[in-house]
Amino acid sequence: MSGMRRCAACGRQRVGSPGKQSGQMTVELAVLVPVIIVVALIVVNLMEFVDACAAFDRLSLDEVIAEGVSPAGEQSMTASVAAVEEALRSALGREERCDVEVRAERVVAGEGERLLSVAPLLTRYTCTLVFRPWPRELRLPGITYVAPLELRHERTLVIDRYRPGVVV
Repeated sequence: MSGMRRCAACGRQRVGSPGKQSGQMTVELAVLVPVIIVVALIVVNLMEFVDACAAFDRLSLDEVIAEGVSPAGEQSMTASVAAVEEALRSALGREERCDVEVRAERVVAGEGERLLSVAPLLTRYTCTLVFRPWPRELRLPGITYVAPLELRHERTLVIDRYRPGVVV
């Protein structure tokens, strides 16, 4: 048999010519490349989420103090929520992957806070960052996958809307 060769080091017989490889490394590479790509996408998305959270934490407090205490125009809670939400969206600048939600509610006397006697008109602003990872959908022939995952980050600040110096 011309395909059988003897190994010089151990004396065993080998199949095939000495110039050909068995292809094991190609198979390992074919198995590992998709895993490496998925892990890289997860790391990139996680780093972008951490970056967005850091910017959001700083900006949300600034915008609530700037826009929530004294909103321009109408002096209602819905106007101040809309003003804070719009200012956060424009300051964050990540419209394609991040969304901002803002809620405001009055702090009632039954919550046990001692500042209620000093500032009876406190408002709690809750700002939420909703992050959508990339890629959102994967389309292959006959298969469509849409990622249902959204990461949420929340920041809360209690202020007095009628006295700019009172921040809890």
